[in-house]
Amino acid sequence: MSEIEGARLFREAWIAGVHQRFPGEPKVGYVTPWDGTPQWEREAAGAVYEQVRQFVEVSGGRASRLSREQRGRFVPICWTAQIFKHFDDPKPGYVADWADLPDWRQETDADIFDAIEKALD
Repeated sequence: MSEIEGARLFREAWIAGVHQRFPGEPKVGYVTPWDGTPQWEREAAGAVYEQVRQFVEVSGGRASRLSREQRGRFVPICWTAQIFKHFDDPKPGYVADWADLPDWRQETDADIFDAIEKALD
């Protein structure tokens, strides 16, 4: 899978998770389709996809043995690094630690990891 395809997979998993888990009506930016996604966000999605892909690969395919929380935690750590790459002074909510993320976001991040891992099978 190319990095662009991986970035799109990441974005589609994010949108699916938001639709399933976000309480109430999500912000438009949360569910904007790929074609309307800003370039920085496309690049960030590709980078995080690639980090998860490599993590699964170097684990010898054993990342699935991690708990759902452990798999989920990896995604926002990678995403936060991308936020710092693209923004000099991001809003605190954009770089919040796992424990400070709402449940819907934690679950969506775990879904993203699982979607990437599944696509590698």
